[in-house]
Amino acid sequence: MRHVSVKDVAARSGVSFQTTSKVLNGGGSVSETTRARILRAASDLGYVPNLQARSLVMQRTRIIGLITGDFRDPGLSRCLAGAEQEARRQGYALLITSIEPEGSLTEYALPAMMERRVDGILLAAPQMEEDRALSHVLDRTLPVVSLHHIASSAVTIVAPDDEEAGYVATRHLLELGHTAIGVVTGVRGTRQTQSRLRGYRRALEESDLELASELVAEGGGEVAGGLAVMPDLLARRPDLTAVFCHHDLAAIGALISLREAHRAVPDDCSVVGCGDLDAAAFTSPPLSTVHVPFYETGAEAMRLLLRMVANGKAGGGRIMLPVHLIARESTSSARARA
Repeated sequence: MRHVSVKDVAARSGVSFQTTSKVLNGGGSVSETTRARILRAASDLGYVPNLQARSLVMQRTRIIGLITGDFRDPGLSRCLAGAEQEARRQGYALLITSIEPEGSLTEYALPAMMERRVDGILLAAPQMEEDRALSHVLDRTLPVVSLHHIASSAVTIVAPDDEEAGYVATRHLLELGHTAIGVVTGVRGTRQTQSRLRGYRRALEESDLELASELVAEGGGEVAGGLAVMPDLLARRPDLTAVFCHHDLAAIGALISLREAHRAVPDDCSVVGCGDLDAAAFTSPPLSTVHVPFYETGAEAMRLLLRMVANGKAGGGRIMLPVHLIARESTSSARARA
């Protein structure tokens, strides 16, 4: 299929190639009649700008590289949706690649982005958190923003306040009178899990309670994780009256497990999740959870990255977005129950 060129539009409109080119690129000092004639000819012919040719002139491709982890993660998917829509709104396209859980950023993904001359890179791969080699590999002249911790001072981090998420969830349960509060953590060792656990511990300490190891279980971020660890938590602490799950999906698994153990929620055990996924409002009972601004995080990260691209500056520092509790029917007062 032959592409319509600027020359074709110029011939159709009867205007010089130079003037037609300027108008089609958004410039040109011409009368409104001439401009309208050129744009009408372009529309009639189905003219589409040649971005490759334009990028050679502008020294920009208007493409942002997005390197991500597991697309199945619903929170990550929301972040990516926010990033993509913000990029599209500002006239940029995304080049997306993913890396395996044990994969390396430098093995394929990063070189592929560099070869295609992307204007900037958005990292959304938590498995890269402790990769010390990144600080030597990332091009400091290329703007890079990450949704997770990266061991490089040249990369700006944009992320929700995960410590605050752990704190407000636990504080909510403490204010309801609960003292034996279990926690189903995310994947052990990740920064997100450590931060949410730190918030949990801070809330307990403010109430003069110690973090008991038998109240902590690793459930990950899936329904199966919450389903699997709740029986063990209940066996270790029969006095358990509340549980905070680091992820909504794990909280859904906890609800199922409690039902199978004939423990009513919230009468026998209150449950709080984290994430505020769409499904949280439709569980039985509806799940109390911490709203994490996934979509806004992706959009804000992309806005920042595109500002860096426009200003020709590298990054650095950390931006944390606020979280807040959404109380639903899965939590109730321990004092009222007693």
